[in-house]
Amino acid sequence: MNNGWEVFLWLIFPYICLTVFVLGHIWRYRYDKFGWTSRSSQMYESSILRWANPMFHFGILAVFLGHVMGLGIPKTWTDAVGISDGAYHFMAISVGAVAGVFTIVGFIGLLYRRRFTKAVMGATTVMDKIMYLVLGIVIVGGLVNTASGVVGHYNYREGVSVWFRSIFYFNPQPELMVGAPLSFQFHAIAAIALFALWPFTRLVHVFTAPVGYLFRPYVLYRSRDAHEGSRAHRRGWDKVDTIPRRPK
Repeated sequence: MNNGWEVFLWLIFPYICLTVFVLGHIWRYRYDKFGWTSRSSQMYESSILRWANPMFHFGILAVFLGHVMGLGIPKTWTDAVGISDGAYHFMAISVGAVAGVFTIVGFIGLLYRRRFTKAVMGATTVMDKIMYLVLGIVIVGGLVNTASGVVGHYNYREGVSVWFRSIFYFNPQPELMVGAPLSFQFHAIAAIALFALWPFTRLVHVFTAPVGYLFRPYVLYRSRDAHEGSRAHRRGWDKVDTIPRRPK
């Protein structure tokens, strides 16, 4: 592999983006804790959000878990537990297609809501727009690769997956991506770029979990009933026109 661009894309660029991802989150947490949020816009519009938000989030969670299995688990491991290539391929295509459809439909709904709800559009930053663009490219690229898996013969578990794991082993094998189909290359570049953008967008809320709620003390609510005091409590309601009189 002698092409300088290939070395940059599949060897240098991933490490740059991962470094920005880690250091960017540290910087954001230290200097922008109050901005560490998804900036909820539910108060502006809820009818579209009610169905688009869960579709997108459950869909993207399934997509993430599928990528963890496809990229993080070596083929030798699934072979060892008796999962054949055909069974794995069928599961990946079927589950991936359903998750992808849920994700893209929810994503389109959220984009429509953000674009055509004036208050939501007004709260959208430049970084939000860039993030939505790159995220949309990543989602569409994933769907294209899922669809190509129906008719294609490229085994990404012996190419893209090995390259991905080699980055974290600090023994990168960029030559594996040079031989991958263009759709897989494009999807990988967009996904890596999204990691570099991540710390500076609303995506940081992915790493926010209300763990403190598990350990904080109970909140006590005390009644402010008008009947409290020395006066005996009566059943039923007082008359609306009952006006307390001053003692003579």
